[in-house]
Amino acid sequence: MNFNISKERLLEGMNIMNSFGSRLTGSKGHNDFIKWLKDEIAEMDIPIFSDPFYFTRWEEQNSSIEILDGDEKINIPVSSAYPYSGKTSAYGITEELVYVKSIKDVPKTAGKIAVFNISNINFLPSEIAFDKRSSFPEDVVLEKKYEGPVITSFVQCFYGIISKLTKAKAVILVWKGLHKDMIEGQYLSFIMDYQNIPMLWVNEAEGEKLIEAAKLHKKAKFVLEAEIEENAFTETFYCILKGKNQKENVVVNTHTDGTNCVEENGPIALLELMRSMKDMELERNHIFVFTTGHFRLPHFEDRRTGAFQAVSRWLAMHRELWDGKGEHMKTVADLTIEHLGCMEWRDVDGEYKYTGKSEIDLVYTGNKFMDKLYIDTVKGREIIRTITLRGHNALHFGEGQNFFTMGVPEISLCPAPYYLCVVSDNHEMEKFDIDLMTEQTETFAKLIEKIEKISAKELGRSDGYSIVKAKSVSGGYDFSVKGLIEKIKDKK
Repeated sequence: MNFNISKERLLEGMNIMNSFGSRLTGSKGHNDFIKWLKDEIAEMDIPIFSDPFYFTRWEEQNSSIEILDGDEKINIPVSSAYPYSGKTSAYGITEELVYVKSIKDVPKTAGKIAVFNISNINFLPSEIAFDKRSSFPEDVVLEKKYEGPVITSFVQCFYGIISKLTKAKAVILVWKGLHKDMIEGQYLSFIMDYQNIPMLWVNEAEGEKLIEAAKLHKKAKFVLEAEIEENAFTETFYCILKGKNQKENVVVNTHTDGTNCVEENGPIALLELMRSMKDMELERNHIFVFTTGHFRLPHFEDRRTGAFQAVSRWLAMHRELWDGKGEHMKTVADLTIEHLGCMEWRDVDGEYKYTGKSEIDLVYTGNKFMDKLYIDTVKGREIIRTITLRGHNALHFGEGQNFFTMGVPEISLCPAPYYLCVVSDNHEMEKFDIDLMTEQTETFAKLIEKIEKISAKELGRSDGYSIVKAKSVSGGYDFSVKGLIEKIKDKK
């Protein structure tokens, strides 16, 4: 197999993708990106199969907060809107601010604007979320505690639900313990269904102003205008490059919706792989899946195939392409490619900046054989900091999860930089490295070549989730729901 991975084509694809803007599920930018991808594939003369979907789409149009102090209006900059939270009219909501310092304050928010501190989750040992298999180089280690905007928003997303139940008019969430530049434009959390209560994020410094105003029983004007589009169109599509063995296939998988240049640039890598493979004589079928719905998970997850990720819907709809039952094809391996070219940015002495390193490549490997295969393949790379993982405590980041859950041996690239879900005018390009993306794409080309020569029996099955008792690795912390709530209350 002679792969020709072009750095120039990858960079050109990145720039074209960025030209569509953010590509939130079913948005104009997302639909335009999908059209461009399909046009590129059509030029390769590769058949395209499409699964259209319709859903209710929410998109922010305008947001603002003003503290009303007599005749004075004090503007409070908004970091971002909480996706699929709710909306107001252009006139907004003008009500008293209520600071929720503890649970007992929640009933006071009825008919008013609730203000919550959302503390950075920095007390979760990495062993709760991750089960490390290997690393390369060998001195690459997981951070002792898993933290950052994504986990913080996911764990603490219940505040909106609480406020809704108490009939608050609106909610302001204050990012506490996170650098203001780190949380600007974060599209979080995207795992909740439509809440029908408008919510906005502000940084810690601006949040302190709101908390002080709330203590003085001042009012604020809260605006979150949003478009709600019924029956919005989106689609998953896939392509099959046929091989000699029509009973077996390898799936190469990513998603198309995203926020910036790394979330999600997997489709650009898939295009480059397809360009090389379209005229090759292949031993097996190779199915390239371009999934929609990653940023609208409540609508697209399908519990028949393990839920959690958007590709679960595709798996449920196309068992004939992967489960190996009867005349169905059997997927002998899954390669999921997400978030290429990520460089590491952290809060360093009060400044959010580049650390001089690449972000650690988190790579899920479905079993020990696939783990060795991946580690052997990355040796010799110029830019490489990688840790391989087993799905753990029912956790597995990225769109490879459902293949793992269904027993398919996988190699799934899913780095998790703090800026992963940021929507910004420059698409976070200053945090992206094309040389790293090129090397990562070349790695998957080599994996495809190697897997072609390996039998299904040798590839095996995924070995299922590992489980560890939280208290054994957590210094005695209780990570039950009750324990988490108590820990969060302690952080206030």
